[in-house]
Amino acid sequence: MSNIFDICKVCFTFDKLNFTNMKSRFLFPHQSRILGYACIIAYIPVMVFKKLLHDGYKTIDPAQKFADASGIFNSEHIFTAIAMLFLFGGLLLVAFSKEKVEDEQILQLRLDSLHWAIYFNYFVLIIGAFVTTGFQFFGVVLFNLYAPLLFFIIRFRWKIYLLNRLFKNEEKLV
Repeated sequence: MSNIFDICKVCFTFDKLNFTNMKSRFLFPHQSRILGYACIIAYIPVMVFKKLLHDGYKTIDPAQKFADASGIFNSEHIFTAIAMLFLFGGLLLVAFSKEKVEDEQILQLRLDSLHWAIYFNYFVLIIGAFVTTGFQFFGVVLFNLYAPLLFFIIRFRWKIYLLNRLFKNEEKLV
């Protein structure tokens, strides 16, 4: 019978600092954040322009609009789908791109922000279920598609900002 330590392959390091990089398997590269911001910024004026030109002159009930649609391959649906692809793709790239230094503390901030984003999402969904009725609830559900990513980005960036400010204040004291 072999020794238990041979099976486990336990390695100890004494009097040496053993710094290793964290393996962030499911995060995009750091440079993809720029592409994400570009997609989000491109989405905003396109949708404002669409609202001003296309929807500004119509006063049709949204339920009537869906009932009269000529299928999913009309130009308005394709335009909206591509615009939403830019928004969701940009939010995903911004939210899940690596930091320049991705360590345990950043990963913990990322996890905490993701928890709060899910809590916020379901809080809005539950309140919306009680406050809205009928077709208005569809707007709440659409809001909840991008709200978790948006809330995650805002909270995570805020926590990173506070952490950086704390480190700068500590450097001034030393």
